[in-house]
Amino acid sequence: MEEGLGDVELADPAQKLVLVVDDEESQQDLLKHIVGKEGFRLDLAKDGSEALRKVEAMSPDLIILDLMLPGTSGYEVLRGLQSTGNGNIPVIVLTARTMDRKMVEMVRQESNVREFVQKPASPLILASTLHNILRTCPPAVKRTPKKG
Repeated sequence: MEEGLGDVELADPAQKLVLVVDDEESQQDLLKHIVGKEGFRLDLAKDGSEALRKVEAMSPDLIILDLMLPGTSGYEVLRGLQSTGNGNIPVIVLTARTMDRKMVEMVRQESNVREFVQKPASPLILASTLHNILRTCPPAVKRTPKKG
């Protein structure tokens, strides 16, 4: 049985829901802009408890998760995802905190953590990471050069 190498079809980002979990309004605005510009559907949560409720209600395709949250921390959210049967939802972990290698490795050991990004996230890197993890096609750039 032969399989063609070019048979991978990329999904439309509009079919994917991304849950952004961050308590800082400026970070939410930045992430909302990046995720929206790439064509994904989006929802927001300001803390870990709200994030876990929204995961149960909405089943997002990916979570962008800040580790430093009020109340239920990002690490507790990761553990909560595992214990509620949502450990298959890919997570991009964001943090402004400088973390030692041991802490980074501990977080990366969670089965659903796909990427670890320091704040502020580069829009190009985050967009590329989203499309790679979700196997989606970036929106076409509709620019035609003007002549004359």
